[in-house]
Amino acid sequence: MAVPNDLAGGTAALNRFGLGARPDEAPPADPRSWLLDQFRRFEAVPAAFAEARGASGIFAEYAEDRASLRDRSGDERVKARMALRRRGRELYRLEARMRLASAVATPTPFVERLVHFWSNHFAVSADKPQVTVLAGAFEREAIRPHVLGRFADLALAAETHPAMLFFLDQPRSAGPNSRRAARAAAAGGARRPGINENLAREVMELHTLGARTGYDQKDVTEFALALTGWTVARPNDPDGVEPGAFRFRPEMHEPGERTILGRTYGQPGAAQARAVLRDLGAASATARRVAAKLARHFVADDPPDALVSKLADAFAMSDGDLPTLYRALIDAPEAWAPSQPKFKTPWDWLVSALRGLGRTDLGDVESVQLANQLGQAIWRPRSPAGYDDVAASWAAPDALMRRIEIAQRLVRPVSETLDARELAPKLLAGSLSEGTRLQVGRAESRASALALLLVSPEFLRR
Repeated sequence: MAVPNDLAGGTAALNRFGLGARPDEAPPADPRSWLLDQFRRFEAVPAAFAEARGASGIFAEYAEDRASLRDRSGDERVKARMALRRRGRELYRLEARMRLASAVATPTPFVERLVHFWSNHFAVSADKPQVTVLAGAFEREAIRPHVLGRFADLALAAETHPAMLFFLDQPRSAGPNSRRAARAAAAGGARRPGINENLAREVMELHTLGARTGYDQKDVTEFALALTGWTVARPNDPDGVEPGAFRFRPEMHEPGERTILGRTYGQPGAAQARAVLRDLGAASATARRVAAKLARHFVADDPPDALVSKLADAFAMSDGDLPTLYRALIDAPEAWAPSQPKFKTPWDWLVSALRGLGRTDLGDVESVQLANQLGQAIWRPRSPAGYDDVAASWAAPDALMRRIEIAQRLVRPVSETLDARELAPKLLAGSLSEGTRLQVGRAESRASALALLLVSPEFLRR
């Protein structure tokens, strides 16, 4: 077995595969078993999410509030709109606090890291008002329950969640020959329904195949036509579908067969796009793309081709079974290199800093504010591609200065009870350098020593 059962292997399990060591947590003597056992113990909805609400309830309330704006005018309407936005921001902050609390306290940090990985792969952005209120529910409902399942089920859950549908402007997409389009033409209105290709394009380019893998614009358009009718249920819809849930509207669907990547799809209704999505998820290009992203996240910014091929084979041979893919990663010698190959993203660093300080009561830690200051706003990537996973995006001097400033804030509540000289060898077992040990030991105060530890070269990497 390639997994090293030594101090370095245990430290890699905690820091590279997990979310960072805690003061009361010794490196596991059997790293592989420690990681695999988390599959059994992972809770899709842990205690940290006790205050969470489902997407359906959130959206129903949001839609009703939006509808009420139509009955107001002037200053009253402006105030009501501002109140609606404020409630949306409050819900977003609550969801972000729950996410951070879960990451800091989780006893299954490897699987929790995988949740964050897939949430970034199927990225949505809370910059859109509807997604502001639904981003947290998206991760809880589409990602967490499927992180240990099959890729096909994870992809379907992500693409049909209202947060994704709203983010990529899918709900109003209607086929040019659909019944909805025919009614609009007969009515003679200026606004005619049409297709929106955003969801189709991002599924193919980002979520499955990847760019420059053989599909063309015609394939994107055909997939977009297949997706017409995929939308979100509204309050008081006549068929009784729960508000905020996925709904297929047959009157918006483009009739007829679709040909995508040389394959013809003649399924009726919503089944047509589901069949396309299933085939895209099982394609060899998708296996290669998922394997490369996973290897880049855990092993190196430029992962070895042999490792990517090994992971792609595991994905393909298991029909996209994600635990099989994770086991192949764990068993790969490249994943256990004694060096620290990955530079922590701001989110990684924040979570590992709080875990390293032994904090579970987050006190005045405002996750949204800190994440914004660090440059990786929670659920707000600048594009549907999600956040970058390479050092060049996060290691600029000004970004490091922000980490130093925030480290000084994080250590204040524990600086009288923690000794950095004792903490350093626990958090960085097997990787603590003599230079860092000396700097921590010479710090002018206990707080300064802890802050220095959190921004040391070893702690910044995993």
